[in-house]
Amino acid sequence: MDKIAIVILNWNGVGMMEKFLPSVLKYSIEDGATVYVADNASTDNSMQMLKEKFPQVRTIQLEKNWGFAEGYNKALTQIDAEYYVLLNSDVEVTHHWLVPLLEFMDSHPETAFCQPKLLSEKDRNSFEYAGASGGYIDKYGYPFCRGRIFNTVETDDGQYDYTTKILWATGACLMIRSEDYWRADGLDGRFFAHSEEIDLCWRLRIMGKDGYCVPDSVAYHVGGGTLPKGNPMKTYLNFRNNLTMLYKNLTDDELKGVMRMRWFLDYLAAFQMLILERKFKDFKAVVKRFQEMERRFHRRPQFHTGLEVGRKQGYTGLLQFLYPVEILCQGNQEVLSALTLPFSLHNNILKPLYYERLRYYQLMG
Repeated sequence: MDKIAIVILNWNGVGMMEKFLPSVLKYSIEDGATVYVADNASTDNSMQMLKEKFPQVRTIQLEKNWGFAEGYNKALTQIDAEYYVLLNSDVEVTHHWLVPLLEFMDSHPETAFCQPKLLSEKDRNSFEYAGASGGYIDKYGYPFCRGRIFNTVETDDGQYDYTTKILWATGACLMIRSEDYWRADGLDGRFFAHSEEIDLCWRLRIMGKDGYCVPDSVAYHVGGGTLPKGNPMKTYLNFRNNLTMLYKNLTDDELKGVMRMRWFLDYLAAFQMLILERKFKDFKAVVKRFQEMERRFHRRPQFHTGLEVGRKQGYTGLLQFLYPVEILCQGNQEVLSALTLPFSLHNNILKPLYYERLRYYQLMG
């Protein structure tokens, strides 16, 4: 059994792997990790390149493109390790980046997952949009990170350089205990890509497990490798998966109220895309997703056993995790003004309607 298995899921990412695999191998193998690349039936020369340039990498060839979520599930069934590290191919790691993560996980058996501080590879003094310094969800189910709220990305001035509990860790660089991964049934393959790691981490938190950001470990992420920003499919997946995640993990008492508000706010965002941004395909993507959800809303299935386990352990819903936004922002006036400035549009959202939700954010149990 491996102690740590770093698993990179690849699809036509030969360029990214040529650029970033050297740092992964240099700074991971020396700390006892085994590096795997699971290939989602790439049509470029990814596998040939690995064989020629990086023969020390272990490879897993999948028979088709399963997407991010199910691709990882398929690959991880073939790997025997105490810890998995799900690592994107566009991540640059640093010297001894694994040591703080491993030491923390080994000394905190109640912790199921953790992540490093994730900075932007393009602007190395700023946080990275997708993961930053750990993720949370507000009371209406919108994800955000310490270091990035809406489209406002903060400069890293050390304001989050302390280990703290989080709701979700970025799928770009996620260390997770293999036992807990499978106890929670892994990533939900129906998500294909986007928000699947948030759903998994939320399920683990419901089941009584913890997650942390450990900023003594640092990595740099390019971002946007799966689908570029502004792609209508990305818009569709983001809205679809976020609503599906709420559908799965909210309690019955929370679900109707949250979905009513989301119906209003997300349609508002859709019409902003149509009228102000002239993004007709993105507008169609949002409307399509809501039409699908409306058809399913009154026949809610049992998505996972974790919710029932959580109820037995006292889980009462997302509101039990709320925390003042000022604490998350560490008094950062740029971020606070982005949250509270009245009557302006920000990231497809009308801020006045969000003032109540912006007062408190989900942070920790």
